[in-house]
Amino acid sequence: MHSATDRQVKIVDVGPRDGLQNEARHVPLAAKVVLVDQLAAAGVRFIEAASFVSPRWVPQMADSAEVMQRIARAPGVCYSALTPNLQGLEAALAARCDEVAVFGAASESFSQRNINCSIDESLERFAPVLRRALEAGVPVRGYVSCVLGCPYEGPVAPAAVLRVARRLLDMGCHEISLGDTIGRGTPASTRALLEACLREIPARQLAGHFHDTYGTAIANACAALDMGLRIFDSSVAGLGGCPYAAGASGNVASEDLVHTLHAMGYETGIDLGRLLDAGRGILQALGRAPTSRLGCVPR
Repeated sequence: MHSATDRQVKIVDVGPRDGLQNEARHVPLAAKVVLVDQLAAAGVRFIEAASFVSPRWVPQMADSAEVMQRIARAPGVCYSALTPNLQGLEAALAARCDEVAVFGAASESFSQRNINCSIDESLERFAPVLRRALEAGVPVRGYVSCVLGCPYEGPVAPAAVLRVARRLLDMGCHEISLGDTIGRGTPASTRALLEACLREIPARQLAGHFHDTYGTAIANACAALDMGLRIFDSSVAGLGGCPYAAGASGNVASEDLVHTLHAMGYETGIDLGRLLDAGRGILQALGRAPTSRLGCVPR
């Protein structure tokens, strides 16, 4: 049995950003707005809706300001955006984002390929972003990618992950999302990572972000639950991938994660039927077949 508080799990749906940014074909603005609004209507309270990065690098996110302007802004919902630099942060503040996020890597090679600088250089770049955001009263979330493996370096030491996570927290991030960017993690490697991180960071400040490349994302999430984590990132309909990690699939599908959590007695506040509708809607707009396990089950 779980206590009432222990049963509550926070879901951060990153589909509108992390999911759609990797789509090769242009995603219409209207489809993005509908997706965000449908997620909010389904009871998702944390939605990563935008990314204020250079459109030269991520053209799919070029209309982020318009997305933030057109969404319905449901009460009680936190609409967040990725902001890698001060210019992106100012755009996010102008767009009235409730939270912003910065992203580092636990792998030097991935950091160079992803943001063209070393890990230490990336953290130095984030310092003024954190200062400005906190001055504006906007909380900052930190992402650490490649926590369970790198496409260029292979295995990543838990100590390397902890170092980056600790630095981000010290700079002012309130929460750290631990990203298995290439989906190579297993329950055993997930436990080993969390054993190292939880020695210095409370579970309430850590989120699991598991891509499902090898079909282990749900198992990894369950391992993280056992270790005390109650925050997870997911992507509606399993959308996504990584432009800097060939073959990596999207984040664990929100539908599959929510279904599993509810079956285990956890509470998310999310209406699974409406969540499935949101997934079907965006897949229809993209001309894609269902990719989540639950999305393939006849209703």
